[in-house]
Amino acid sequence: MWHLQTHDALLFDCDGTLADTMPAHYLAWLHVSDLHGLSFDENRFYAMGGRPTRDIVATLAREAGLDLDLDTAVRTKEESFLSRLEHVAAIDPVVDVVRRSQGRIPIAVVTGGHRAVCERILAHIGLAGAFDLIVASEDTARHKPDPDPFLEAARRLAVRPERCVVWEDSDLGIAAATRAGMDWIDVRSFHTPKRLNP
Repeated sequence: MWHLQTHDALLFDCDGTLADTMPAHYLAWLHVSDLHGLSFDENRFYAMGGRPTRDIVATLAREAGLDLDLDTAVRTKEESFLSRLEHVAAIDPVVDVVRRSQGRIPIAVVTGGHRAVCERILAHIGLAGAFDLIVASEDTARHKPDPDPFLEAARRLAVRPERCVVWEDSDLGIAAATRAGMDWIDVRSFHTPKRLNP
């Protein structure tokens, strides 16, 4: 397992890593899909984990040949998700690492989600103010699997990328961490997210 002294900073994805948000996110996606006649099955939803909401909406609309107002669709999806926060639970082993690391090593959240939504999730699971910084989808032009979000976090924390360890739950996130030259831990090795259709 990972040891504190082997790295200079810890970078955590949010959704599916710090909090089991995926069922609530998928219910919100079903709401948007039903409104616009889109198709988005649960397996594909998990495969696209880590991508910003806007990217996913744009992909689904393009595939369906629809000309959607992306900003409105994104807002609808995020509002639908936030209305389901009571279904979100902390992923305790990862939250325990955060609590043990606070004040001892720089820690950051690196998420493909919007900052305001991420902050609501962190507050909901008792981690408001726990992190030195949040790098959200608004902070970089390119997103996971590009390494830019993780590299931006390392830059802001003033640590070398190769001295960072990333906690992730998606293939896209792990690809981004690898391309950033960072070590990583796959949360799926010890946590299985709830599914609506197991």
